[in-house]
Amino acid sequence: MGVTYNNEEQRFVFDFEHDGTEDIVSLTGNGFQVEAFGHCFYYGYEFSDQIDGNVRSAFIKYVKFTEGLQDNPDLTHFIKKAVDNLNKQINLYDYDLVIMPESSSKVNQYMLRYIYRFAQPSLHKMELIKALPSSISFDMDAYEKQYLDDVLENGRPRYTQAQKEDVKQSIGKMLDLIHQKDYFTIAKDVKKSRFRPYMMHFLKFATKADEELCASIRQQNVLVIDDVTTSGSTLNEILRTLRILNENNKITIFSLIGRKDLMAEAV
Repeated sequence: MGVTYNNEEQRFVFDFEHDGTEDIVSLTGNGFQVEAFGHCFYYGYEFSDQIDGNVRSAFIKYVKFTEGLQDNPDLTHFIKKAVDNLNKQINLYDYDLVIMPESSSKVNQYMLRYIYRFAQPSLHKMELIKALPSSISFDMDAYEKQYLDDVLENGRPRYTQAQKEDVKQSIGKMLDLIHQKDYFTIAKDVKKSRFRPYMMHFLKFATKADEELCASIRQQNVLVIDDVTTSGSTLNEILRTLRILNENNKITIFSLIGRKDLMAEAV
């Protein structure tokens, strides 16, 4: 199936039976499963490489923020078709826990309700919410290993100790500024920053009980869902939050619309 954009009527047209050369987004085929974020990443739909950026942004906005989602048969069928495809791949009945980020979009909640139709009765749902800016920290150890400890082809260190200290001081000043900002300003400022993968604690569990339950779960199947994945920063932060608690679960990631070029080294 595919989705096209009608310029004259300025609306999106869903075709659930056919794919076409003019489709802006299509149900994923062989690229449905990729290795990303260090885990198995599934996604329902992908954008055409030829799509105009403005149309892509408009469609994301349409999917995420359409009023009366349940009264929109095209959009609900669009979501269901992707979840049906996911269930064929992984068997949702085998999953014990679903985790998703807090969002003003209604898509995650709708996906969750539909997932419950396939899942076991004891499936738990948890939500990660935005933490206070003052909680954000920086993984300096990982940044040092990745960048500051880099060596040249001749084996000599790329950076002197003085240069390393200058960078660390700059990062410290950056964190001081971040701690004084509001969350949405932070998200905008650091989204494309090279420091973004090393900033931690953007999200937290909605309740202490959820955090304790997640920490106690071992060797079970966990499904992380999100509506649209572009940079992967939200999913990256969710996974880091989960890894702090434990790494003994099988984590599967699903995004309604995703990018097949997301790489594991993005983490």
